Amino acid sequence: MPDAAIDTHCHVISPDLARYPRAPIGGHQSDWSKERPVDVEEMVAAMDAAGIAKSVLVQASTCYGHDNSYVAAAIAAHPRRFTGVFSIDVLADDARGEMRRWIDKGFTGMRLFTTGSTMAGQQLGWLDDPRSFPAWDYAGERGIPICLQMTAKAIPQVITLLERFPQIRVVLDHAARPSLEDGPPYAAAASLWSLAKYGNLYLKVTPHNFLEARRGKASPESFFKQAVAEFGAARIAWGSNFPAAAGTLTALRTMAEECFAALTPGERAAIFHATALALYPALAA
Repeated sequence: MPDAAIDTHCHVISPDLARYPRAPIGGHQSDWSKERPVDVEEMVAAMDAAGIAKSVLVQASTCYGHDNSYVAAAIAAHPRRFTGVFSIDVLADDARGEMRRWIDKGFTGMRLFTTGSTMAGQQLGWLDDPRSFPAWDYAGERGIPICLQMTAKAIPQVITLLERFPQIRVVLDHAARPSLEDGPPYAAAASLWSLAKYGNLYLKVTPHNFLEARRGKASPESFFKQAVAEFGAARIAWGSNFPAAAGTLTALRTMAEECFAALTPGERAAIFHATALALYPALAA
């Protein structure tokens, strides 16, 4: 694995409430963003301590909703360390204009937030709503990947989108949170494995998956070997989910290294580095 990894999923929270007011999706702010916020400069310091060269800042929708201003400020302050994934309302009439606005500020990905900690665990049903298709078309025109914050319940909708937009790279945040406690061959994750045939589908694996892979009959060795066998390491990327995931960034990277220990050096290099560059070429600059 390269010494300087790339983190595809972390969040920043500003202490300046006047300039960056809270407006969380779901109506109440996530506990992690209140209890352990990390601002831009603290993120840079944590990355340096953890040996992380560059990171993808994902909009903290459970804190800021669709106002991506703080991530935009972080990209502007550290363009060689960060790119960003913005969030918008893709059902809105001005969705394409909002996408253009944030892309012009240096964002190179979009996130659709259909479930989360501030939404009582529900999986919203609008993911494949035809009203969102103009936004998907524009993502294809601009060549940006789309991250999906969702559960396995939305996989039938994802299939609709993968087949309608085969040119768009789609990334499942937290690998769509599959249940793994049944152990190999992970039949409970069958709907996830069914997506492997779509070459534009990528998995983002995070501490949620690392902890789930230690439950019941699961093990990190067996699960991640199967994930690589199904999807290929070139379609799997690591994300720390720092600071939403508790612990230091260094500890979260160490957790990932332990979970991927049974993979080959080439597979680990892809997951920690090469896949991120394929999804977000701006990080190569």
